[in-house]
Amino acid sequence: MFERLAHFLIRRRKAALALSLIALLVLGSVGTLLFSRMQSGGYSDPGSESARVWTILQEDFKIEAASVVLIVDSKKGDAASNSSEALALEKKVAAQPGVDRTVSYWSAGNRKEFLSKDGKAGYIFVFLSNSDEASIGATSRVLQNEFDGDEGNLRVYATGFGVFSSSVNDLIKSDLAKSESIAIPITFILLILVFGSLVASGMPLLVGLFAIIGAFFGVWLISLFADVSIFALNLITGLGLGLGIDYALLMVNRFREELHAGKNVEEAVVRTVTTAGRTIFFSGLTVAVTLGSLVLFPQYFLKSFAYASLAVVFMAIVAALIPLPAMLAILGHKVDKGVVRRSSITPKEDGGWSRIARVVMHRPVRVAFVALLFLGVLILPLKGVLFSQVDERVLPASNKAAIAAQLQQDRFAGAIANPIQFLIPVSASGSYEIETYKSEIAQQEHIVAMIPGAETKDYIQVQAVSDIAPRTPAGENQILKLREIPAPNGTLIGGVAADYADSQGGIKNKLPIVVLWIVIAVLLLLFMFTGSIILPFKAIALNFISLGATIGVMKWIFVDGHLNWLVGSFTNTGTLDTSMLVLVAVTTFGLSMDYELFLLSRIKEEHDAGKGTVDSVAIGLQRSARIITAAAALLAIIFASFILSGVTSIKILGFGVAFAILLDATIIRALLVPALMRLFGEKNWWAPKAFKRFTVDH
Repeated sequence: MFERLAHFLIRRRKAALALSLIALLVLGSVGTLLFSRMQSGGYSDPGSESARVWTILQEDFKIEAASVVLIVDSKKGDAASNSSEALALEKKVAAQPGVDRTVSYWSAGNRKEFLSKDGKAGYIFVFLSNSDEASIGATSRVLQNEFDGDEGNLRVYATGFGVFSSSVNDLIKSDLAKSESIAIPITFILLILVFGSLVASGMPLLVGLFAIIGAFFGVWLISLFADVSIFALNLITGLGLGLGIDYALLMVNRFREELHAGKNVEEAVVRTVTTAGRTIFFSGLTVAVTLGSLVLFPQYFLKSFAYASLAVVFMAIVAALIPLPAMLAILGHKVDKGVVRRSSITPKEDGGWSRIARVVMHRPVRVAFVALLFLGVLILPLKGVLFSQVDERVLPASNKAAIAAQLQQDRFAGAIANPIQFLIPVSASGSYEIETYKSEIAQQEHIVAMIPGAETKDYIQVQAVSDIAPRTPAGENQILKLREIPAPNGTLIGGVAADYADSQGGIKNKLPIVVLWIVIAVLLLLFMFTGSIILPFKAIALNFISLGATIGVMKWIFVDGHLNWLVGSFTNTGTLDTSMLVLVAVTTFGLSMDYELFLLSRIKEEHDAGKGTVDSVAIGLQRSARIITAAAALLAIIFASFILSGVTSIKILGFGVAFAILLDATIIRALLVPALMRLFGEKNWWAPKAFKRFTVDH
């Protein structure tokens, strides 16, 4: 398969490159439309009880959530004494384009639920005309810019979902440009150090650009039929640039090796595609099936990363296997043009990495024990970890939306803007049972107020105000306890806290299926690549250990508060975001397999050539370590640049992936893989003869 592709590209090199460039221009012109279609929500489980409650409230009760909540604080006097000024402000807000109506402490007859604990601040709830997220974000941004600040004797703060989403969107877009402006120049400098040639160094960046632009188009296409999260932008750029560079690095390096080994250009292209190209194909499939598993979760926040990763991986493989070989065939020996520094190209069988491997394999038990002990220490901080979901605290503490959210938390008795919703079927029971149930709810700990609701022919609405932040472990526990209270048959519980509890439950329920899918798919792909039964199981076991160590360090830094200078300022919530943790875990698992394949491909080549285990591993590591190290360093730099983001979730993604990559390229590949290969010896390559026909070679 790969050999036929190589010969075809050699014959049609100019046409293949020209068509690729035309496709790039077309995809790029359409792909930019993606930015206007991305959303900032997606944490809810659409099939959950809380989602059903929200649907009933919208369709039957005609209730809409206030997208913007203005907190109006009094500089002098209390809220009641400033009613005329507050009502004038509310009238001004209601007249803004895109605003449907407003309700406030003052216009609702001084309702105490809308008043702060000190009596100085009150709410204005702003309901918008349009329900699509783009319109909500645009109108919320205008309202925040217009009213967040001083208004005579009043100080206004803007919060609410619309303000939060527009703030996150704006920050992610600006942070993305900042991280790219840092990562790309550093990446190019490192590529020059690796290749020593300007031409060779530029090719990986071109492949990365192709992958990113193509992925933008692919995700835009998906966004026409499904919701896509704004957070997927970071994965598209990070993974697109990283995989594109990694794959091109492998291809260009192998091509130069073959040329310097005496092959002509055509022979070098064929050899490159059948070896490095085969590795890239299986590597891409492994990353795709791993990150693609995110589509199994119910939340579109996680599904979005599946869409993004599948598009990125597909385009990275296409770019590495079609336009890149065509370019190499056209350039030939000119690939070394623009020499900046001389670097060794001809692969050696002996060197620093080979000696490290032989030292490790001389004492495999001791090395494996020490390495595993070290990883075990990194896993220890995981004890007692708590999980939560993103809220305004992911924004910098100085951000206006974060300041307003913190003020709301500190000054108001409960989450009146996000009450717990109870829908009791009218036909379920008599009025006595309903009143008993309402009384039981009111007596629960942390319920600070009960708000009468509306009634339809099917349901009675009851609302309870809690003083617990809804998107927290405590908020989740409260919902679980409320659902344990005996209730009239058919009663539904919803609201923000219930939405969070259902979202966490949805992730927990799907996680075993996702893990099973990843394990089975990766086992099959690695077997098809290596022809071994043992190697796939070892790779998966090491990846899970490495993943545990990575999450342990993430908890140690982002929850326990160590080494904060390394990741910059952020608001410590005492928890790790569940969705982002799942994303980091799946991403690092997939990328770790990437480097596993890079290394095993070289070891397998030596073993297939007749060398023993020790020599195969030593020479394979020697010939691949420079590229694996360079690829890992480049990808780590790209993701580490996300640490500069003001959004804590993006910091966590950047740090988690960068740390996992570096850990994998050092402790795992340099120490544990050689040690375990030595311990298993020739058993590494064992498989039943009947299975061998399922392997894919050339």
